[in-house]
Amino acid sequence: MATAQSIAARESFIEAMRDAGMTSPVTRAEVKALCLATGIYACPPAWLSQDQSRRTGTVGEYLVPELDGGSPAPVTTSKPKKAIVTKTIVDTPKVSENVSEVLAMTGGESVTLVPNKIDTYVPWGHFQDVATIVKSGMFYPMFVTGLSGNGKTTMIEQVCAKLKREMFRVNITKQTDEDDLLGGFRLINGETVWCDGPVVKAMKQGGVLLLDEIDLASHNIMCLQPVLEGKGVFLKKIGQWVTPAAGFQIFATANTKGKGSDDGRFIGTNVLNEAFLDRFSVTLEQEYAPKSTELKIVKKMMSTLGVKDDDFAKKLVDWADMIRKCFYQDAVDEIITTRRLLDIAKAFSIFGDRKKAIEMAITRFDSATKESFLTMYTKIDDTTVVEEEKEEEPLNYDSVLLGVPYDQKEKVKAMGAKWVPNEKMWKVSRDMFLHNQHIIDDAGWRTKKIVDDPNVAPF
Repeated sequence: MATAQSIAARESFIEAMRDAGMTSPVTRAEVKALCLATGIYACPPAWLSQDQSRRTGTVGEYLVPELDGGSPAPVTTSKPKKAIVTKTIVDTPKVSENVSEVLAMTGGESVTLVPNKIDTYVPWGHFQDVATIVKSGMFYPMFVTGLSGNGKTTMIEQVCAKLKREMFRVNITKQTDEDDLLGGFRLINGETVWCDGPVVKAMKQGGVLLLDEIDLASHNIMCLQPVLEGKGVFLKKIGQWVTPAAGFQIFATANTKGKGSDDGRFIGTNVLNEAFLDRFSVTLEQEYAPKSTELKIVKKMMSTLGVKDDDFAKKLVDWADMIRKCFYQDAVDEIITTRRLLDIAKAFSIFGDRKKAIEMAITRFDSATKESFLTMYTKIDDTTVVEEEKEEEPLNYDSVLLGVPYDQKEKVKAMGAKWVPNEKMWKVSRDMFLHNQHIIDDAGWRTKKIVDDPNVAPF
């Protein structure tokens, strides 16, 4: 039931469309531009974008017969009822007409509409299978699993970009619940308004829903059971049944198969309900890209960044492949992802230094792993090997002056050291210094190697 206020806004907007010379059908781009110019709506209104009778069959195109003298859809008015909200009596909550309102997702960002194409993306693996399923228009929910940074989310995103399909990405966390996913009441401009969640929006618009990092979810995710069956969902808070539009599709990505992480690498992942997992029609396992494909990806990224070093790109891919083989054999505990190779390419474009670019990307690992990975790379690329400093010849100094705190003077005196007033340091012979070097290093005493001469006080 439309309110008098919403009817007035609709009539004002249609009048503005006439003034702009628009005729039916209109495109989403035209409507968005008019919204921006007039301020009547923040973006295409729900009465236009969510009314199935106004769709022409072409994505992003709507019928507005009122512009050509036709009759609009019947509109009824009713006096808003009163409802008690906390301690204040306000108008009955209404359904928002702003389809671009920020989604109140506890778990992170939500991205809607058609994704942008990534120039550096190289289709591989299950890309064509995913594209075939999306093009089919059949509801066929898919679970995509694989190690971190191998392109699971990007693959789905780029399929939608290629097919010009709207994608609703929702990053899942343990706190994500029914209110985040299906929708809830929000206070907007002093009014309590029902706002559809990303799941409901994707259903109504026949979009692609991406549930990212699904294995981080709690039991609250079970609210999606009927949605995963493709039958629709009942919004009990507003008494509305939502049936998915044609083309609605669900993808879920995860680092595990919903059975938790035994090795602790993916902390926070949970064991998902078996009935929930069983509602996914298929599970795809995504490995890291083959070397030839990964090389194309790295080269494309370097080219986009304005650097061209095919030799460095090949060595990076060989290095990552070597580490992954060690990882699969439990020889190392960490792995180099495709995402990290692209980070190295970015650092290389900034600093122009191979070794520095790699060091910056692997510093996140513990010292032993970092050194191990760096050593592996130097075996592939000898241009990054740094010559070790030559040890100082023991005969190029006679004695050593030690800067020792006052409260530690007894330690140095036990070594046979003598006080040198003009230096305000303790002096030991070269042999005594070498014999006690481990003690001196552990204590962190300042040292100054000298050649004995008449200007230095004798022992």
